Amino acid sequence: MKKVGLLGGTFNPPHNGHLMMANEVLHALDLDEVRFMPNALPPHKFARHDASDVERLEMVKHAISPYPHFSVESYEVEKGGVSYSYKTLTSMCIREPNVKFYFIIGGDMIDSLHTWYCIDELVKLVQFVGIKRPGTEAFTEYPILMVEAPQIDLSSTLIRERLATGGTVTFLLPEAVETFIREEGLYGTRTVLSGD
Repeated sequence: MKKVGLLGGTFNPPHNGHLMMANEVLHALDLDEVRFMPNALPPHKFARHDASDVERLEMVKHAISPYPHFSVESYEVEKGGVSYSYKTLTSMCIREPNVKFYFIIGGDMIDSLHTWYCIDELVKLVQFVGIKRPGTEAFTEYPILMVEAPQIDLSSTLIRERLATGGTVTFLLPEAVETFIREEGLYGTRTVLSGD
């Protein structure tokens, strides 16, 4: 069976922490590929400087373009609405019966795994893979495969704040993603560019 990692998130924007996490799991578990799966953002939560679903997909494509073992999974964005991992993975397992999915989550999600929708059924569908994050317990009663990886305290929130205030994001996200953000004027970058 093909071994496929799935890394879900808003990717608003995708950053180097996401890439590192995916790469660590790819090599530790000898996966065939890792798919980055942006979830659909509910319209009522859309902030003025947020990126749209299409823009987030585009940023993920820019972020992963140099890496042949990374790809984009657009299932949840195309489906729209609230994304429940159980429903998404059920559909994907039916669509690709010859794939074993490894669902990659960070420490913060591990801590709240017991609250997930249909979690008892979900753990039978996929192999959860966990990576610790700074400030999290990363403990759960559910079966989870932990992968040791360098811990990086980096968030999309921090990057959005830096961009909005004209701060540096060098080494925090791929150059191609930063270029796209500035060209599209996302996260308030339009207001900090001179001559605009």
